Amino acid sequence: MTITERTELIRRFADDFTALQEAVLARMNGICAPEIAAALEHASLAGPITIALAHADVLARGAVRRAELSAQPPERLRRLRAHARRVRQARSQAEAVCKEQRARCLVGRSRPVDMLELRVARMASPASFAEALRQELRARGLPDGTPQAPESDLAQWVWDRKAAGGEPPAPVRELRDCDDDAFVQALLRDAREEENPYLPHDAVVERWSRHARAALAWGRYAIGQAERDVLACAPSVRRTRLDALDDAYQDTAVLAARSREALLRVTELHDRMWACVTTGPFAELIAQCRAAALARFADAEPELWHGVRELTVRHQAHCPEQADGCPRCHRALAALLTDVHPADTGEDGDGEHPTATVPADVDRYAVLADLPDTAVVAVADAAVGDESALCGYGWAAEDGTTGYGDSLASSSGEAEVIGICAAALSLLEHHEDAPVVLLCDSVEAVDSTLRSADPTVAHRTLLFPESRQLMDRLLRHRHRVQVRWLKGHIGHDLNETADAFARLALRRATGRIPPSAARKEEVRILRSLGSGAGPLSAAA
Repeated sequence: MTITERTELIRRFADDFTALQEAVLARMNGICAPEIAAALEHASLAGPITIALAHADVLARGAVRRAELSAQPPERLRRLRAHARRVRQARSQAEAVCKEQRARCLVGRSRPVDMLELRVARMASPASFAEALRQELRARGLPDGTPQAPESDLAQWVWDRKAAGGEPPAPVRELRDCDDDAFVQALLRDAREEENPYLPHDAVVERWSRHARAALAWGRYAIGQAERDVLACAPSVRRTRLDALDDAYQDTAVLAARSREALLRVTELHDRMWACVTTGPFAELIAQCRAAALARFADAEPELWHGVRELTVRHQAHCPEQADGCPRCHRALAALLTDVHPADTGEDGDGEHPTATVPADVDRYAVLADLPDTAVVAVADAAVGDESALCGYGWAAEDGTTGYGDSLASSSGEAEVIGICAAALSLLEHHEDAPVVLLCDSVEAVDSTLRSADPTVAHRTLLFPESRQLMDRLLRHRHRVQVRWLKGHIGHDLNETADAFARLALRRATGRIPPSAARKEEVRILRSLGSGAGPLSAAA
């Protein structure tokens, strides 16, 4: 193959998604022509290959699921599962290659390091430095001062000036200005109806990447609903509903591919932004603004500036990285000036919610020491699958009551919230006056539940109507309910029972366990709980 022919082949794969996917799958199966295999190694195709395999991965899992639900012969099912495993492995390998290629591109491309005094001052008193920078920018007639001016947005401001070429096209403005729900609907139309050529525009591509996961979750939601419809009817009359399940997988495959494409396009945008703000006249302008802002900072904060100067001079006399500008030393130095540990990341400020950093040797039952004797305590857990949004949840209470069920969730965190809400509502119904305490091993779910009486705030981490409706019902009783964190998978009886029920609920919801076997499994779980060490409060 000549160089021209190879170049043409690479260009064809870059422009023709179907041809690229067929070639990638042929290479995966070992039946690819040598010249095609060589073309696929070209660096420019590393990203497109991950897009093609993201699409193929969803379709392969969809084929397996259809075979499972349509009673295909075991041999065919084995072949489909083997193919799905190969596609998943090929996808992982392609993403690793893409990541490695990206790392090579970043070598030697670090942004010039600001002088140490500037970085220490900026971190020791960010508000003061930001105000000094605002004043400098205003004095130069640059941005107007409010949110464009602070240090964190200088790069974006420079890019906006570089890219300014008049107003973007009307469809881009519409995508830029619509609310989040409308934007996600646009992403769903892009996948299900017609590709939107305006999504890669610089003005909206970051928003596209940010909301692509939500759109993909709605694809999995459609799969979950289609699965439920299939399982609700006898195998002999499933043909039409299986076709609907195929359609849902097709749409979700496109959503997965477009999500990956959005990520690659954002990476490319950031590369262009980096080049813009680190080279040429804009880089010089930013350096001048920062240096002048530091002088303003020194005038406004003379005592702090004196401390910064004294500390940095002493530090640079002995630092082994002094020749490189001490690129990683400013955090620790700023911490010495402010008496804040450099690893501190801040708190929510309410002090009510435990975090995942609870030391392992802390008594896991101490969280209940402040509860009244009348409190009803239960543990909730959830399980999610890979293919669809179907999830299972389960819970077990100190008084011996248990429950489990299934729903639809966009993430494991949302599934955990569903489990918490379902357990709390059931316990509230059977205990009219007692306070109810739900323990959960998901920090995300603990932080998302009952933090505000405003339903719109509670809905921000919940995507699907099922979880939002449960949360709305629970918010009416928030004065009687507490949600706390409990370290999971440490052998606690109620936690293990809730986990077992959640996994059983997911298997039942996806038809992977027949009703008779599910009843036997439920009895086994309850017997296991009955032979345990006793309720949570007794163990304390």
